[in-house]
Amino acid sequence: MLESKLNRLLHYYSDFSEFLNQRIVGCSEIVKRLFISLMIGGNILLEGPPGVGKTSMVRAFAELLDLAYSRIQFTPDLMPLDIIGSNILQQSEAGSRTYEFFKGPIFANIVLGDEINRATPKTQSAFLEAMEEKRITFLGKEHLLPSPFMVIATQNPIELEGTYPLPEAQIDRFLMKLYFHYPDFLQLKQIINTNEFPDRLVHPQEKKSGKLWNELRELENEVIVIDDIKNYIARLVVSTHPLHSNIPEIKRYVLYGASPRAGIYLLRAAKWKALLENRVNVSFEDIEELACDVLNHRIILNFDAEAEDVEISKLLQTILQDLERRYRPRS
Repeated sequence: MLESKLNRLLHYYSDFSEFLNQRIVGCSEIVKRLFISLMIGGNILLEGPPGVGKTSMVRAFAELLDLAYSRIQFTPDLMPLDIIGSNILQQSEAGSRTYEFFKGPIFANIVLGDEINRATPKTQSAFLEAMEEKRITFLGKEHLLPSPFMVIATQNPIELEGTYPLPEAQIDRFLMKLYFHYPDFLQLKQIINTNEFPDRLVHPQEKKSGKLWNELRELENEVIVIDDIKNYIARLVVSTHPLHSNIPEIKRYVLYGASPRAGIYLLRAAKWKALLENRVNVSFEDIEELACDVLNHRIILNFDAEAEDVEISKLLQTILQDLERRYRPRS
């Protein structure tokens, strides 16, 4: 039974990655992490300069899945009701009038929040509350969001004028923060060739049903995680805090470390990475490979780090090297 489900998952992922990698060039690792997030039901923050394929990837992602999709273009004048919906007065044939709640674009399985840092904090909080609670409350009445529910938000790091950076407590609600980079020569040539005739782009022959997703996600409970791995994750998260870390760079440059949510998400993501590699046990390598994606947006640097242009990814590599030296079992 387990082997059969695992084979179905690998076939599901093979079709998923093949389709997206044909449409979006040079982003195979991001595609893999998108799939992991889909299976977990987590949210993704994509950051990169304009025109590198962030929105196109999400559109292709939704095209393959037999799930409801909506796109919200964030602007400074966007209001919370534009996202969650509102009551509209309706008149029946008999002449009676009642208010009916009309759902906004947040009521979809896959929601693309384009340039989320352009919305005001009030609008951001309404959007991010839905991400965390999987429901919205309007005039005292709760409205559940569909399942699965996944938000993929994008932001542009170049144009910062007129933007509202996400607060630390809200950015923590994203499972991973992934970075898009400009393509190199060969990748750019392939992109040009692929998009020379947009009408000829391949469309999915068969969409992946939400029912299959629901069945396959139960595989997460079958993955074995030994205590040494759990200890490793706990030490990794604790080591990001200057109060508890013994690493000089962390004490000098970090203001706040990662939250407990980071450890929970890192363990779950590692389980799915193992499954996609046809394993039912989590390895130390799984943790190390996913650590930066899960932790990078949860570590807040101080003024000294910003003044010296310190990179969070390098601090995380320092932590991982320290943990590997001190706590990794020797083969």
